[in-house]
Amino acid sequence: MATAAQPMPRPLLASHAAVRAAVSHSVGASARKGGRLAGDQHHPPPVAALRRGDWVKLICGASFEDAADVRNLSLVYTLAGVDCIDCAADASVVGAVNEGIDVAASIVPAVQRPWVMVSVNDDCRDLHFRKAEFDPEGCPPDCSKPCEKVCPADAISLESVMIEGKHNQSDPSCGRFEKLQALLETISGAMSYVRDPTMTAELLKRNDVDAIEIHTTGKGTDMFSTLWSSLGESINNVNLIAVSMPDVGDLTVDFMNTIYATMRSHLGYNLWQLDGRPMSGDIGRGATRETVSFAVHLSSISNRPPGFYQLAGGTNAYTVDCLKKAGLFQSTTFPGAATSGVADREQAFIGGIAYGGYARKIVGRVLRKIPAQFGHARIEDHPDYLLEALQEALSLVGPVKGYPTLPSL
Repeated sequence: MATAAQPMPRPLLASHAAVRAAVSHSVGASARKGGRLAGDQHHPPPVAALRRGDWVKLICGASFEDAADVRNLSLVYTLAGVDCIDCAADASVVGAVNEGIDVAASIVPAVQRPWVMVSVNDDCRDLHFRKAEFDPEGCPPDCSKPCEKVCPADAISLESVMIEGKHNQSDPSCGRFEKLQALLETISGAMSYVRDPTMTAELLKRNDVDAIEIHTTGKGTDMFSTLWSSLGESINNVNLIAVSMPDVGDLTVDFMNTIYATMRSHLGYNLWQLDGRPMSGDIGRGATRETVSFAVHLSSISNRPPGFYQLAGGTNAYTVDCLKKAGLFQSTTFPGAATSGVADREQAFIGGIAYGGYARKIVGRVLRKIPAQFGHARIEDHPDYLLEALQEALSLVGPVKGYPTLPSL
C-alpha cells in the first residue's frame, strides 16, 4: 500500500536575506553584546530578561482568534526578539502561534524561541473576554464602513458590500464618525464569557504551551480561587504563572497577597501584569500613564507580593520614555521606593512591558497591504512586506531591548 507523499518544505527565499540582515543587526547585535540569548546559568532566557528589565511580551488578544493574523504576528515579533507571545486559550490559536514561531526559526535559525502564554479569566465582567456579534446585513447600503477603519483589534473586515445584488467596494474615505456609535449599537453586540477551565487544563498539558495568565477584575478572590482549583495539577506543567489585574486603589496589595497565598504552593516563576488602561495603547502618550502610575504606586509599598512586575494596558511607543521619567526603566533602586522583604537587588523592579493593541496595529498596517487576491496570506511569501513589518516591530521592541538603530535596508 503506497503512502501519501509528504509535502516538500518550501525553500527559503533568497530575498529573505534582508530580513536576516535586519535581525542580525538588531537582535543579534544585542545578544552578542550582552549575552541575551543565552540567559544566565541559573535562569532560562525569558526569565533572565525579566530580571534585567528588558522582557517584551506580544499580546495577541485574549479573545482574538483570527488564526491567520495571529500566525503572522507571531512570526514577525519572534524575529523581533520578544520573550513571550500571549494568546487566547484556544487550541487552534495556540497552533497558529507556534506555526509562526517555527517559520521565524526557519528564516533565522538562531532566533530565540519565545514562551507561549495562554490567557484565561475568572470573571465574565473582564473587558478582555468579550466576543463581538456583528451582522453586516444591518449596514446601510451606502455605508462607508467607519467601524472597519477604527476597530482597535482590526477585527472587522468588510472588503465589499452587496447593493442590489452586486458587490460594491467600500468607500476608502472615513465616514461620519459621529454616527459610528449608533451604527454599532444597531448591528453589533458583545458577549462576555469565561474560558472553560477544563479545556484550559488540557491546553496546559501541551509541550508547546509555556505559561498561563489569569485575568482577574480585583472585585473579589473567590472566583480566582475557584478557577485555580479547577485547573488542578495542570498548572504544574507551565514555566510561568501570570496574574493580570487593574489598580483597585488601597485594596490592591492585600488583594494581590491573598491571590499569592492561593497560588504559592504551585509557583515556580510568577509575574504580576499591571493592567493600567486596557485596550487603549494606540491612543497616545496619555494612555500609558495609568500603568506607569500603577507601577509607581506599588513601588512605594513594602509588603507587595513576590514575583516579577510587568506593564500592560495602554502601552505604546511612549511607554519607555514614561518609565524613564519615573525612574523605573530597568532600575533596581529608585527614589521613593519602599524596600520589600523579598526584594532582589540584582533584579529590576519592572521586568518588562507587554504590548497589545499598539503592537498589532503597527504590524497590521503592513499585513493589510498584501494584495487581497492572496486571501489569508503567509507574510513570509512576501519578503518586502515581511521586512517592512519587522522594521515596525523592531521600532517597538528595540527601545526596551537596547537594540542598535536599524539602518535603511
